[in-house]
Amino acid sequence: MALTRPDVDPHDGPAPTDLVTEDISVGDGAEATAGRTVEVHYVGVAHSSGEEFDASWNRGQTLRFPLGTGRVIAGWDQGVQGMKVGGRRRLVIPPHLGYGDRGAGAVIKPGETLIFVVDLVGVS
Repeated sequence: MALTRPDVDPHDGPAPTDLVTEDISVGDGAEATAGRTVEVHYVGVAHSSGEEFDASWNRGQTLRFPLGTGRVIAGWDQGVQGMKVGGRRRLVIPPHLGYGDRGAGAVIKPGETLIFVVDLVGVS
């Protein structure tokens, strides 16, 4: 089955203070565990505005990173663990597990809660 670019729905209610993970679909492939390299497609939006700030789909290429090693924001290191290849998960990441009070350039404001839909494409 070919992946399709997901829509990212806003988070209802106030921004959570802890990481929220919700499996949209559960995969049946290899499991993402700390120390393994994962390959993902994703779309990210800001909680406060609902505006998209980044998406691997726009570049037409996936993102690969070693899981649990601090190469990505903590919300990703924690939120992608346990996914299985073929799965799609929604992550709502509070600022302390994202970019915190510094934000990320002009794209993500300080103190922003982030919402991602992540597709796990591969694990090696």
